[in-house]
This record gives sequence, C-alpha cells and structure tokens, in this order.
Amino acid sequence: MPAFTYKTMIVPLSGSETNVITYGSGTDANRMAEFFDPQMPADPLMGAVAETLLKHLRAKRSTHPIISFTGVKAKAALAAQTLTNPLAPIGALAKQDGWVLLLGVDHTVNSSVHYAERLAGRKQFVRWALTLQGVRECPTFPGCSAGFQSIAPEVERDTRRVRIGNAAVKAVPLKMLFKAVIERIKNDPLALLCQQADCPRCNEIRLLNVVG
Repeated sequence: MPAFTYKTMIVPLSGSETNVITYGSGTDANRMAEFFDPQMPADPLMGAVAETLLKHLRAKRSTHPIISFTGVKAKAALAAQTLTNPLAPIGALAKQDGWVLLLGVDHTVNSSVHYAERLAGRKQFVRWALTLQGVRECPTFPGCSAGFQSIAPEVERDTRRVRIGNAAVKAVPLKMLFKAVIERIKNDPLALLCQQADCPRCNEIRLLNVVG
C-alpha cells in the first residue's frame, strides 16, 4: 500500500520552468517540513488502512522520501523502487499478475494509473524532499489524478466488486489497467487529465501536446 509522506517535501528557490511549481514560495512550509524517517507515519491522506498496515509487525517499507510503499511479504516489490522510478513496486506486482484493490474509493486515488501514465510516456515532474543526507531531488513525480475516474468504463469488464460494511470494494488486474490507460493516452494525449481550469500539472501537459 502507499505510505506516502508529503510533509517531507520542500520548495527550492529555483528550477525548471516546466515543473509547475512556484519556486521560492515555500518559505513557511519549508520550516515545517520534516526529515524523512522510515518510522514516520503515512500521510493522513493515505487513510487509516495504510497506517494500520505500516504498523504491522511483519510490514516492511521502501525508502523513497516522499513516495514510499509498505507491505507484508512484499520484499521484492518494495526493493524494486528507486529514486528515479518511485512507482516501481506497482510494476513489480503487475509482473506477478497482481491486482489493484480500491477500498471504498475510486480511480482518482489509484496510484497504479500514474505508473501506467509513465509507461505511456506522459510527462512527469520533479519534487524535493528533506532527508538526513540533505535535500534530495525526486524526479518522476506523478501529475494530477483528479481525472482518472474516466478510465472506469474501459476496465469495467475486468473489475470485480464486493461490499465490506458500507465500503464498495473494487479490484482490477494491474496488467489490464495498464493496457487500458496506455491505449487511451496513445489515442488521446489529453486523456485522463482533470477539467479544473487552474490545475497547473494538467495544463502543463496540455501545453506540451499543443506545442508538440
């Protein structure tokens, strides 16, 4: 499961103009940033289940300072992660015919779609994190996920559903999801982008494709 730690992120004073970040704007936030520690809790946005798994006695965690993953009996998948390929654990699970499990949520929080975006050649970004070894540049940072629910019809046939209490739980084979996302983006380079007029990451991708 994702165990991301956004509170480690900082904003530098300068950088690439196509990185859709306001350099020098993070003075106050940077003061509150925390050094990445494998023992630190997952960001609250990850949900209670992620934090519960992280605390499991047999759980292991990858070491990316922003996009870490946690799991039990998932050592090989976690080890696949690198600083330049932070979502590699998802790819490793796909090679094992793994599935993505959406617990009461939809594809707008499905990190697996981000991995497929990269396979399709979509632009990624750069962010920075505070670590005990200093500030680390973290490339291949994913874009916006607010438009991901539009992939649902393409994977509907392969989606399994069950209810657990009040939660609607969905499961999709990763390989089928990747195939659907890649085909969608290859056919339409603007597919899966959100419709928010002020979304900088989606607008940057639109600009690149218009210019291209």
